[in-house]
Amino acid sequence: MKRLINLKPARPARVALALLPFLVIAFVYMSASSARLAENPNDRLLPSPAKMTDTITGLATEANVRTGSIPLWADTKASLRRLAIGVGISAFAALIFGLFSGGLPLFRAPFSPLITVVSLIPPLAILPILFIVFGTGELSKVVLIVIGITPFLIRDLTGEALRLPEEQRIKAQTLGANSWQVLLRVLLPQLTPRLLSATRLALGSAWLFLIAAEAIAAQDGLGYRIFLVRRYLSMDVILPYVAWITLLAFIIDQALVWISRLAFPWYHVDEDKS
Repeated sequence: MKRLINLKPARPARVALALLPFLVIAFVYMSASSARLAENPNDRLLPSPAKMTDTITGLATEANVRTGSIPLWADTKASLRRLAIGVGISAFAALIFGLFSGGLPLFRAPFSPLITVVSLIPPLAILPILFIVFGTGELSKVVLIVIGITPFLIRDLTGEALRLPEEQRIKAQTLGANSWQVLLRVLLPQLTPRLLSATRLALGSAWLFLIAAEAIAAQDGLGYRIFLVRRYLSMDVILPYVAWITLLAFIIDQALVWISRLAFPWYHVDEDKS
C-alpha cells in the first residue's frame, strides 16, 4: 500500500492540479459577478469579464488626451524602471556585503548587528522620512525598495556563506590561496546563484514598496493608476491592473529561474531530482 506522502502526480496530472485553483477562483468570481449584475446592472464592485476586457483594451490602445501616452504601457514602463533600478542596486550591494560579511569575521563583527537592526525597521514606516529627505521624485521610490529588500538579501547571503563547508576554505588556503582568492574563487561562485534565488523571494516585497510609494506620490506607474481610480470604484481598471502586475511578477520570477538554471545548472541538481 502506497503512502500518501510518497505519491507524486505525473506531468499531465500536475498541470491539471496547478490549473484547478485558478479555474475555481474564476468560476466563483463569474458566479458572484453574474448574481450582482442581475440585481444591479450598474454594479461596479464585481464587473463582468467583458467590461474589464473593454476597459483594459482602451487603456492599452488609446492615448491619454492630456499626456499623449498610452496609459497601460506608460505606467508599466515607469514601474518596471523603478523596480529594476531598486532591485539591481539592492542585489549588487547585497552581494558585496554578503560576500565580505560571510567571508571575513572582522567585517561581520561590526556590520552584522547593524544589518540585523536595519532589517527590522518597517520600510513603509520611514516612507514619509524618505519623501522629506529625497523629495517625491524617482529617488525616494528607488531608495524605499533598496532599504526594504537589501538587508534581507544581505542576511540571506551571509547565512549561505556561513553554511558552506569550512573544508572548502581550508583546502583553498592549503593550496596557497590568499583571502581575496578565497572570497572570489570559493565564496563568490556559490553565493551568486543564491543571490538569484533570494532576489526571487524579495521581489514580492519590492513590488509592495513600489506600489505603496507610487500610490502616495507619483504621476505615473501601476500603483499610481490603481489608487487614482479607487475613488471612483473603478474595479474594471483595478482588477486588470492587479492581474497585470501579477503577470509581470511571474514573468520576472521565471526569467530569474531561467537565468539561474542556465548559468548555474549544478545549483538545481537537487530540485531536478524531486
